[in-house]
Amino acid sequence: MKAWLLENKYYAAAALIVLAVFVYFSQKDSLTEPPGENEILQAQAADRENEGLGVKEENDIPEIILVDVKGAVKKPGVYKGEKEERVVDLIQRAGGLAEHADASQVNFAQRIEDEMVIVIPLQGEVEPAAVPLASTGEKGGDKININKADVAELQNIPGIGPAKAVAIIDYREKNGPFKNPEELKEVSGIGEKTFEKLEGAITVR
Repeated sequence: MKAWLLENKYYAAAALIVLAVFVYFSQKDSLTEPPGENEILQAQAADRENEGLGVKEENDIPEIILVDVKGAVKKPGVYKGEKEERVVDLIQRAGGLAEHADASQVNFAQRIEDEMVIVIPLQGEVEPAAVPLASTGEKGGDKININKADVAELQNIPGIGPAKAVAIIDYREKNGPFKNPEELKEVSGIGEKTFEKLEGAITVR
C-alpha cells in the first residue's frame, strides 16, 4: 500500500483536494438553504395583502356630504353624510324625530345629496321633507324637475297621481336620474298618451 501511494502520490493528492472541495461546498449549501415552498407562498400572500390594503384605503375614501336637518328633529343642525346614505340616516344622526313630528310626509328612503335641506314638519304642517338647496323638486319656469321632485310635487304634473308618482321615484332610484324627458315613458303606467299630456310640464336637470 505504501509503495502504491508513493507511486501514485499525485493522484492521491488530487483525490483529497476534490474530496475537501466537495465537503466544503456541501456544508456551505446546508447553511444557506433556500426558503421552502411554504415560506415563499407566505411571503407572496403577504405582498398581495399589502397591495390590496393600499388599493382599499384609496378606494374606500368616502365622499363627504353636508346636509342641513331642520324642523321636528331632536338635534337640528348641519350633519356630515356619505354617498349612498338615505334621509333616515341623517334623521337618526340628528337624534331622531321630535314629538309630534309628521313622519307620513317624510321620504325616509330618499338618497341624500350635498347641500340638501331635510325639513321634518310637525303634524298639521305641510313642508317639503327633503330639498336640495341648489335645486329642489322645483318648478323652474313652471316646469317640474322630475329628477328632484318628491311624491307630492310629482302629483302636480298633469296625469300623475300617487301611484305613478311613486313609480317615477322607484324608477329614478333604480336607474339613476332621467337623462331626458322622453325617458319618463319607461316608467310603468306612463304611455305615449300620458306623456303627451305632461310633456310641457316637466323638465330634466
